[in-house]
Amino acid sequence: MAIFDTEIAIFLIPRVMSEELFKKITSHAKEYGFIFPSSEIYDGLSAVYDYGPQGTLLKNNIKDYWWKAMVQLHENIVGLDAAILMHPRVWKASGHVDAFHDPLIDNKDSKKRYRADQLVEDQIAKWEAKIDKEVKKARKRFGDAFDPRKFLEESPRIQKYRQLVEETRRRLNEALAANDLKSLKDLIDELEIADPVSGSRNWTDVKQFNLMFDTRLGAVSDASAKIYLRPETAQGIFVNFNNVLKTSRVKIPFGIAQIGKAFRNEIVARQFIFRMREFEQMEMQFFVRPGTEKEWFAYWKEERMRWHLSLGFDPSLYRFHDHEQLAHYADAATDIEFKFPFGFKELEGIHSRTDFDLRSHEEHSGKKLRYYDPETRESYIPYVIETSIGVDRMFLAVLSASYTEETLEDGSQRVVLKIPAVLAPVKVAVLPLLKKDGLPEIARDIFDELKWDFMAAYDEKDAIGRRYRRQDAIGTPYAVTVDHQTKEDGTVTVRDRDTMAQYRVRIEELKTDLQRKLHLKTWLGSPS
Repeated sequence: MAIFDTEIAIFLIPRVMSEELFKKITSHAKEYGFIFPSSEIYDGLSAVYDYGPQGTLLKNNIKDYWWKAMVQLHENIVGLDAAILMHPRVWKASGHVDAFHDPLIDNKDSKKRYRADQLVEDQIAKWEAKIDKEVKKARKRFGDAFDPRKFLEESPRIQKYRQLVEETRRRLNEALAANDLKSLKDLIDELEIADPVSGSRNWTDVKQFNLMFDTRLGAVSDASAKIYLRPETAQGIFVNFNNVLKTSRVKIPFGIAQIGKAFRNEIVARQFIFRMREFEQMEMQFFVRPGTEKEWFAYWKEERMRWHLSLGFDPSLYRFHDHEQLAHYADAATDIEFKFPFGFKELEGIHSRTDFDLRSHEEHSGKKLRYYDPETRESYIPYVIETSIGVDRMFLAVLSASYTEETLEDGSQRVVLKIPAVLAPVKVAVLPLLKKDGLPEIARDIFDELKWDFMAAYDEKDAIGRRYRRQDAIGTPYAVTVDHQTKEDGTVTVRDRDTMAQYRVRIEELKTDLQRKLHLKTWLGSPS
């Protein structure tokens, strides 16, 4: 016997406007214990957030899913957990002391401070939004006869916006690559970019702003005691290259993976947890023989996209964006971009870093950072392919793709987080139908058995429908309901969060049923 059958027919509510959707997601994240503003009782700290009970579970599950995919399933990748504090010469060798800057600009009227390149990027995004709007209008006008490719190629208005985007992006990249701050300011003036707050165009000149947080080591407050909070985790891997090589018996090609905190004193940290001053990275540096870097770059580009798609979200939410202007250490770079409510933005970077990092640390430290290749019988500095993804950005991507509003057949509404079951904070909720007739005792026994294998929840308060809603709102994929039939035949009802379909299973088979749905191989295994 199914419970609460009136749920089964649902109607999706059309996606709200992006800005409104983003506000709903951030509000939901706080209301249901995913994310809180840091130090909120003291009015908070700008662009710093705390993860609540549900958020901590989801964040740890994201890291675990990445770690198992990267380390557990690759015999040639090992792990590392390097310290946040490192010798200051590390950051001199890496180029961060001299070159880790963002272009800063102030508005003289509003007194607000911005990243100059982001002002231009925002203008580009406005033109791209206008292109999307024109396409939607044309699709509505022409219906099934609409050919989007032909429309994009032939529409004069679309071509105008495309030319503006291409020319502006070219000039922006050239100015950034040449560190030409005057050209960047000229571009802002020519585009008549206004302060988003005041509408003023009264800008200062552009200047450079170093993003590293510095602190003091020990009690002596002089320049020699100055150290930095790491702005990235990668350098901890490079300076431990020899240690890993000697202790892990790895052979080229091999990787070193790490999950850890990083800190950047962002000029303007915005868009919730997308850009923060304290954040967490999941990075893997893959060391290869020089001359094979293009092959491995292509491999990791596809492998990382496969990982993202394994979660089952709409593939149209992802795209590759190849870099036209490369960082000083790279000979190839691409981003996996995700369509957040505020547009396509970088989610993960894949970079071919050449031998820049190891060579630079070898020069600055005076220590050899080389690999002896028994196949070629030569010693060389390996090339490096990097994959780097922000835990917090991945968290936001999961929330954005999962947040759904639905109207049920009876006219009621539900908000559900359709988080992939493998990542869901709570995997299963155990619910007695009634708080009497011995049902809570049976439910408690089931909960006590399941909690050894899954993050489980027990709830007996309120009507069963209201309890389903609570679990939907935090993304619990399965609900097990104990009813009077359970006492008769030893079966329980299992409810699927996304479809709300229900089926019965014997209590002794419940754990196996859930394990099959939640097993890593079910999600990451190659299709048969």
